[in-house]
Amino acid sequence: MKPRVGVSACLLGQPVRYDGASRPHAWIRDVLRRHAELLPICPETEAGLGVPRPPVQLVRQGRDGVVMRGARDHGLDVTAQLHGWIEQQKDRLTGLDALIFKSRSPSCGLGSTPLYGPDGEELQDDHDGVFAAWVRSRFPRLLLYDDVMLEDIHQQEAFLSLLISIRHQYR
Repeated sequence: MKPRVGVSACLLGQPVRYDGASRPHAWIRDVLRRHAELLPICPETEAGLGVPRPPVQLVRQGRDGVVMRGARDHGLDVTAQLHGWIEQQKDRLTGLDALIFKSRSPSCGLGSTPLYGPDGEELQDDHDGVFAAWVRSRFPRLLLYDDVMLEDIHQQEAFLSLLISIRHQYR
């Protein structure tokens, strides 16, 4: 049986980004597909945000809080909607061996998402997206990568090696 890998749907060529575009990743679509069963995941569209949709960003709220707020429409807050979808994903993710996120995404960024202050100033650019943070905390054994980490042939080979190793170890 092939390893099961969740992949940000935009990386598989699905037009699910806020602007209706995709960001297909050739290695994932053409090479990884031969070695693994790929499960497309898009937190924002699956949570019902629609395509196209207003762009959102992570904004610090209070001391430790982070919300997903409209990048232009600061009155738009989709945090509760996304969290509602996230809480329903535990069973879906339980059978995965790995998850590949879209870098810099407010929902899927893996240590690469900009975090803004309430007045719009960028505070840092190494935050996890809301879904990625939840996955990281709930599934510590899940192999997590993003598209940028898979740009280099050596990183791609390392990912495949780890994926196969994990699949044999836990199955």
